[in-house]
Amino acid sequence: MTSEITLFVNPTAGRGRGAHAARPAAHALREAGHQVRTVVGQDAADALARARQAVAGGTGALVAVGGDGMVSLALQAVAGTGIPFGVVAVGSGNDFARATGLPVRNPAASGAAIAAALREGRTREVDLGRTGERWFGTVLASGFDSRVNDRGNRMRWPAGRFRYDLAMLAELAALRPIPYRLRLDDAPEREIEATLIAVGNGTSYGGGMRICADARMDDGLFDVCVVGPCSRTTLLRVFPRVYRGTHPSHPVVTVHRAARVGLAADGITGYADGERVGPLPLAARTVPRALRLLV
Repeated sequence: MTSEITLFVNPTAGRGRGAHAARPAAHALREAGHQVRTVVGQDAADALARARQAVAGGTGALVAVGGDGMVSLALQAVAGTGIPFGVVAVGSGNDFARATGLPVRNPAASGAAIAAALREGRTREVDLGRTGERWFGTVLASGFDSRVNDRGNRMRWPAGRFRYDLAMLAELAALRPIPYRLRLDDAPEREIEATLIAVGNGTSYGGGMRICADARMDDGLFDVCVVGPCSRTTLLRVFPRVYRGTHPSHPVVTVHRAARVGLAADGITGYADGERVGPLPLAARTVPRALRLLV
């Protein structure tokens, strides 16, 4: 294995923390004797092309510096290749890092941990999800939550998190059950009504919302959380429980486990790792041990 490590950097992650975080992480790796190459693309497509080039060239590890969006982009380059993958989590959500027990918003600690893992050959093989050609590490979301994302992405004002708070209020006002067609593994397709369906390889999305709280990233299965039809009042009661992961005890919530999931619904967009995938129907499958994570 080459001693050259590739830092895959989002300089704007966490309101500019990405650019600053690369320095202490790079310092820790250089102190451990590694050569460090930094990759910053002109845009997402250019960055991904550069990351894939580094992986194809046999880099010693690909290390994503940023938030969940950067991790998601990096997965498209490194998943299934056997190249070790590290994370310096400095975004606003960091759900992938939390699900895998990695340091959050401490780039020096992240760099030191990655250097130690490389020195000791310490990796953890984790599952990933795949929908079409896209890999994902945490959650594939559809329904009320993806409608909030859709609306927030269309809004030009206000900026920041408040935009999505307003989008959520607007979607609450328009809340209605969604007719889904759901298939789990080889079982017959079922027609159900639901407020949302989340397919979890990892536990959380949205910066700590533990929608699939019991999901494990090494069991070859998704946790599929179905929030059934509910009123605005019920949804507002259930919603705070998502942060504690206690919502499955509510009668409106059911959780299933499956290695393959098919979702279909009219007018609904799927989001994986917080990134837009496209309109339903979508099929997702688990790929066991698809990633060698430096831990």
